Amino acid sequence: MSASPLPTTPRASASHRRILLASLVGTSVEFYDFYIYATAASLVFGPLFFPTGDPAVELLAAYGSLAVAFFARPIGAWAFGHFGDRVGRKSTLIASLLLMGGSTMAIAFLPTFAQAGYVAPLLLCLLRFGQGFGLGGEWGGAALLAVENAPPHRRGRYGMVPQLGAPVGFIAANGLFLLLGATMDRDAFMAWGWRLPFLLSSVLIALGLWVRLTIAETPAFSAMIEEGPPPAVPIGELLRHHWRAALGGTLGAVACFAVYYVATAFALGYAVTRGFDRQLFLALQLGAILFMALGIALSGEWSDRRSPAHVLRWGCVGAVIAGFALVPGLGSGAPLAVFATLAFALFVMGFVYGPLGAWLPGLFPARVRYTGVSLAFNMAGIIGGGLTPIAAQTLAQRGGLAPVGVYLAAMSLLSLVALLVMRPARHVGPVPVEGP
Repeated sequence: MSASPLPTTPRASASHRRILLASLVGTSVEFYDFYIYATAASLVFGPLFFPTGDPAVELLAAYGSLAVAFFARPIGAWAFGHFGDRVGRKSTLIASLLLMGGSTMAIAFLPTFAQAGYVAPLLLCLLRFGQGFGLGGEWGGAALLAVENAPPHRRGRYGMVPQLGAPVGFIAANGLFLLLGATMDRDAFMAWGWRLPFLLSSVLIALGLWVRLTIAETPAFSAMIEEGPPPAVPIGELLRHHWRAALGGTLGAVACFAVYYVATAFALGYAVTRGFDRQLFLALQLGAILFMALGIALSGEWSDRRSPAHVLRWGCVGAVIAGFALVPGLGSGAPLAVFATLAFALFVMGFVYGPLGAWLPGLFPARVRYTGVSLAFNMAGIIGGGLTPIAAQTLAQRGGLAPVGVYLAAMSLLSLVALLVMRPARHVGPVPVEGP
C-alpha cells in the first residue's frame, strides 16, 4: 500500500493564514472548554455536585468526573477519525466543535446536588462525556489541517500553531475565573458565578464555526480520494498495518498530559485545599502559562531545524527534572518559588506538546491519518491525563508531594523510552517530519 505524503507545495500566504487561524481558533475553543471544566473541578464541583463534608474526598470525586472525558476521547477519536478519513477533515472538524461546545454550554444550566440529588452529578458526567467525545476528534483534525497544508521545511512551525490553542484557551479560562473571583463574593460565585464561563463558550463556538466554514479540504485528503476509494473501516486498517506506530505515538505523547495536569488541575486543588489564596494561585498559573506558549513557539522552530522527535526527547528529559522540582517548589508555599516551579513545568510542557502536531501525523499514511493521530493522542490522554489528578491527589494525601514528583518523572520516562526506540517515520514524503 502506497502512502500519501504530506503535501509539499506551498499555497498563497493568505490561504495559509486562514488555515492556521482556523486550526488555532478551533483548538483555542476546545481547550477553553476543557480548562474551564478542570478549573471548576478544582474549585467548585466538589461541594456543589459531590458533597460529603470532607473537602479532600469532594476534590477526588470532582477529579473523577474530570477523568470521564478522557475515557470518552478514544471513542470520539474512533468515530470522528472514521469520518475524517472517509468524508474529509473539514466537515468532521465542524461536527466535533459543535458537539464539544454544545456539551460545555449545557453545563451552565445544570442543577446542583442540593437541587436535584444524584441526578445532578449524573448529568454532569454525561455532559463531560460529550466534551470528551467531541474533543476526541478535534485535536487530530486541527493538527492535520495545519500540517497537511504546510510548505516544505515548515511543518514543525505549522504543526505547533494548533498547540498554541492550549495556552490561549487556558488564559481565557483562568483569566475569566480570576476576574469573577475578583468581582464577586464567594457565595455569589458558588451560587451562579461559576456558570458564566460555560455560558460564554457559545461566543467562542460561533467564532470557531465561522472560521472553519471558510476553509477548503486539505490537499492530502483530496489527493488520497483521487487515488482511490477511502478505507471502508479506517480503524481496522490502522490496527492491522500501523499498530506499532499507534502504540509508539500513544506512549510518546503521555508526558505532555502528565506535565500539564500536575502543573494545573492538581497543583491548583492541592494549593487551595492547603490554604493558598485561590486568586493568587490563579494569577500565578496565568503568568506561568505564558512560558508554555514560549516553549511551544520555540519547539516549532527547533523541530524544523532538527526533527519533532528530537525536540520531544529533550522535552521529556526536562519533564523528569520538573517532577523532582515539585517538592522544593510547590511544597514551599512561597509565591515566588511556586511560580518558578509552575513556569518551568509549563515551559517544559511546550517542548513535549508543541512538536506533537508535526510528529504524530508523520507516523501514518493519509488513508488512516485522522484515525491514527486522534487515537494515539487520546489514548495518551487516558494514561497521562485522565488518571493523573486522581493519582496525584491520592499520592499527595498519603505521602506528600515527593510521590507525585516521582509519578510525573515516571510518566515522562515512559514517553522518552518510546521516542528512543521508535524508528523514523516513512509516510511523510521527501521532507521527513519524524527522524533521529
